[in-house]
Amino acid sequence: MENNKDKKVLLRISNLKQYFPIKKTSVFQKEQLYVKANDGISLDIYEGETFGLVGESGCGKSTFGRSLLQLYKQTDGRTMYYGRPLDEIAPRYMEETIKNLPSKMKSLEAHQAKVELLQKEYDNMKTDEEKYAMHGKLKEAKKIANDAFLDIVQVIGGFYISKDLGKVSTTFLKEYEANVALCIAKEELRKLESEFEAIKMEKEAKKASKSEIDAAIAKNKAKVDALRKEVETKQEIFNAAKQEIDAMKKEYARNAEFKKYEAYLDEGVDLARLTEEEIRRLRKDLQLIFQDPYSSLNPRMSVGQIIGEGLNAHKVFHKNKGKMQDYIMQVMEDCGLAPYMIHRYPHQFSGGQRQRIGIARSLALKPKFVVCDEAVSALDVSIQSQIINLLLDLKEKENLTYLFISHDLSVIKYISDRIGVMYLGNMVELATTEDLFKAPMHPYTEALLSAIPTTDVDDKKEAILIEGDIPSPIKPPSGCKFHTRCKYCTDICMKVVPEFEEMTPGHFVACHHKRNVVRTKYIE
Repeated sequence: MENNKDKKVLLRISNLKQYFPIKKTSVFQKEQLYVKANDGISLDIYEGETFGLVGESGCGKSTFGRSLLQLYKQTDGRTMYYGRPLDEIAPRYMEETIKNLPSKMKSLEAHQAKVELLQKEYDNMKTDEEKYAMHGKLKEAKKIANDAFLDIVQVIGGFYISKDLGKVSTTFLKEYEANVALCIAKEELRKLESEFEAIKMEKEAKKASKSEIDAAIAKNKAKVDALRKEVETKQEIFNAAKQEIDAMKKEYARNAEFKKYEAYLDEGVDLARLTEEEIRRLRKDLQLIFQDPYSSLNPRMSVGQIIGEGLNAHKVFHKNKGKMQDYIMQVMEDCGLAPYMIHRYPHQFSGGQRQRIGIARSLALKPKFVVCDEAVSALDVSIQSQIINLLLDLKEKENLTYLFISHDLSVIKYISDRIGVMYLGNMVELATTEDLFKAPMHPYTEALLSAIPTTDVDDKKEAILIEGDIPSPIKPPSGCKFHTRCKYCTDICMKVVPEFEEMTPGHFVACHHKRNVVRTKYIE
C-alpha cells in the first residue's frame, strides 16, 4: 500500500459540520431544531487521488461535497486548502487574528481553564453512567479550546510563547498589510497585461496601419511598465517585513518550546473563514459536476456559451472571442465532443453527451479539485463506462483530484483510490479501496458490501440485512448513530460516540466493536 505520508495534502477537513435550521412550527417552540446533514467529519484528501464517498440516500454525501466548495457555508469546522499559497490570498481572517492577539489569548486561557475543570470533574466520577453523561460535554469543550488555540498558532507559530504580544501583533500586521498591497498590485498587473495583449490582437485583426498599432502598443506598454515597477516596489516592502519577522525568530533559535509551536504554522487557506469575494477568487480551483445532465444545463444557452460562462466570469480571456472560441473547442475535443457542436443547444444532445458538456464546463477553468456528485447515476451502463474512462483520462492528463460521490459500489471500486463510508452525517469508515473491500471493520460497511450483486454462481456469501429504518437527522440517536440497527450493539454504543481511529495504516473506523466484526473477503 502506498504511504500517504509521502503525498501532498490538497484538502484537510477537520470536524466539518453542516446544520440546516428548521422553521419553527409554533411561537411557543423554544428549541431551534436542525437537520444535522454533516456532523463532525475529519479527513485528508490528497493531490491527484480519487476519493470515493458512499452511503445510503440522505446520509449527507452531496451536502459534504457542496460544503467543501463552500456552496453551503459550513456551520463549524476547518477546511484547509493547500492548492494556493497563503500569501497569494492574504485572507481577512488573518488580519482579525493578528489585530486581536491579546484578547484572543485571554479567551484561549479561559477555554483551557474550563477544560481542566471539566477533566478533573470527569476523572473524579465513580460510575460509568456519570462518565457517559459528561463525555460529550468534555469533548465539546476540548474542541472549542483546540479551535481557539489553532486560530492563533497557525498564524503566528512559535511567537505563541512571546510575552510581548503587542510587538508580535504590530510586526505581523505590517507584513500582512504589505502582502495585501502586493496581491492587489499583482492582480491589477495581470488584468492590464491581458488587456494589453487583447488590444494588440484586436488592432491586428482590424488590419490597422502600423503606426496606429505602434501608437496603441506604446500607450498601453507605458501603463504596464509603470505597474510592473510598482509591483517590484511593493515586493521589496513585503520582503523587508518578512525579514523583520525572521530577525525576531533568531532570538528564539535555541528555544525548544518556540520550535514546538512553530511547527503549527499552516500555509493552508481555511475556506470556511473566507469572505464571499475571497472564495470567488478561488472558485476556479474548486469545481462541481452535477448529478443530472438534463436539468443542470441552461436550455437557452449554446454549448459554447455554457462552457464559456465560467471563463467570462473569471475574465480568463479579455475581449478576444476568437482565442476563447478556439480554447472552448479544444476543451470540447478533450471531453469527447466534436468542435462543430459548439453552436448547438442541450436539447440536441443525448444524456451521455450532456454529461460531457457538464464535465467540459467544469474543466474549462483548469481546476485542481472536482466534486463529481453522482456524475454517472442518470446514465445507462455503457455510457457510464465511457464517462468514467473519460474522467480517469482527464485526471491523468490534468493531475486532477476528485471527490466521487456514488451509490454504486462497483463504480466506486473501479474509479477510487480510497473510499469513505458515511452514515447519517458521519464518516464511519475510511480506507484504501483494496483494504475496504477485503476487510471491512464497521458493521455498516460489512452490510453494504454484502449487498453487491455478483454473477459468480460459486459465491456463497449471504446478504446482511440491516433491520430498522434510518433515524431522523434532526434528532439522531445518542452515542453511535448506527446502534439502533447494529447487531453488535451494547450499552456503550447507546451512550458514547465512538472515536474515528486509525486501526491499521490508512484504515480508519468509528466503532466500539470493530475488533469483533467478522472480516470476510467479498470481492477479489
